Amino acid sequence: MVAAVVEIDKSEDPRDVVFRAVAALAEGKVVAFPTETVYGVAASALNSQAVNRLMEAKGRSFDKPLALAVKSADDALDYVPNMTQLARRLARRCWPGPLTLVLEYDHNNSVISRLPKSVQNLVVPTGAVGLRVPANSVALQVLRLSAGPLVLTSANRSGEPDTSSGQQVMDQIGDKIDLIIDGGPSDYGASSSVIRIDDSGINILREGVVDRATIEKMSIFQALVVCTGNTCRSPMGEMLLKQQLSEKLDCPIDNLEENGIQVLSAGIAAMPGGQPSPQSVDAMAQRGIDLSPHSSQPVSESMVKSADIILTMTNTHRAALLHQWPELHGRTHVVNQDGSDVSDPIGHGAEVYEQCALQIEKQMEAWSAVIIDQKKQT
Repeated sequence: MVAAVVEIDKSEDPRDVVFRAVAALAEGKVVAFPTETVYGVAASALNSQAVNRLMEAKGRSFDKPLALAVKSADDALDYVPNMTQLARRLARRCWPGPLTLVLEYDHNNSVISRLPKSVQNLVVPTGAVGLRVPANSVALQVLRLSAGPLVLTSANRSGEPDTSSGQQVMDQIGDKIDLIIDGGPSDYGASSSVIRIDDSGINILREGVVDRATIEKMSIFQALVVCTGNTCRSPMGEMLLKQQLSEKLDCPIDNLEENGIQVLSAGIAAMPGGQPSPQSVDAMAQRGIDLSPHSSQPVSESMVKSADIILTMTNTHRAALLHQWPELHGRTHVVNQDGSDVSDPIGHGAEVYEQCALQIEKQMEAWSAVIIDQKKQT
């Protein structure tokens, strides 16, 4: 047997390539395809015979765990319903991407318990499961169209170098698998990073494409404060929240990130590079805060995806975010804890700005305690 090879660049419609791979996996075949790191080889986790063939093709020891490739960070909750906040944070920020998360596995309510027993023994042999969402368009489409998860590992013989092209896959295991989707050279040509998250925090098992410094940066708690133009209310909110947090953590504002917390602000209808209003600068100066370096920025998908908590100045701001990103529901709150709005002071004098600042300051004192408590839980 020699694997069939389908070259994506020579296909009239890339969707045909995806459908062929999905059909092959559903039939119990073993398929290799590119990921952003190296080439991977996959089999349906619903088919124990296919998984065994994958293991034999690699010459891989049956006591070495296999990772599961899943569709998204949200989909991962079906496999690890008890995923910690830290794990959810890294999944949101790093997936799709070159990071494998090894998480504590609780069989209660996990779809892993529905997989064949022999497959369960390969993916959770030690009470933990590795999950990955590859950042490759073909791999993602195959996952999204497949009936269940895929076991996914590097497409090479165990102990041999990773493969970064279809030809290299053919050379190593082409006589033992069914199909190779050739997408040209993989983007990184290096393995994904593997980290284990448990009660003790983060343990880097393999430092691959994502280095230790990036993992640490991605793991910090992030708060996002939102208004309309990001020139008065949300910048004041950002700095007042930072001030409250620095006091509670007994550290300088500039050292908040070293203490695991980042605070940002943005506007629903902000123009990039706008300066803060003079009145808001004056109101903050009275509190020993220099707001003048602030530069406005619009809310982006990457911001809201990364944020652990989002504080909006009005219910309208919150509704606008949830309309565009419904998945933010549990992480997005109005600043005023009684549910009322913080009115826009734009066009008014110093007295109105001061009243606005006082209102935000009072609320940020309460939110800073919430944020510190949430951070402790992760």
